[in-house]
Amino acid sequence: MSVSETELLLKGYGLTTAEFYYRIPDFQNVLNSFVWQDYDIAPDHPNLFKFIEFWQNELDGPLHSVRFVHRRELAPGEWRNVTGEFTLH
Repeated sequence: MSVSETELLLKGYGLTTAEFYYRIPDFQNVLNSFVWQDYDIAPDHPNLFKFIEFWQNELDGPLHSVRFVHRRELAPGEWRNVTGEFTLH
């Protein structure tokens, strides 16, 4: 079953954006870039490191460097459960 983005945010996940610089196999002096985004949890970043392992094991272009940023979209104090509402005239 797929988890919604809202559920991930409420569990403490944030949006991680990574820019991968890698060498093209046939032209080792040329660097190319690839941008990756996924919801991940800081500070361990399991999804990011899983993708890096996949890259190193399955793809031919060797990594030169990786830059990433993580932003938590929703902090625990920013959300509260509302059980009722009333209207003022």
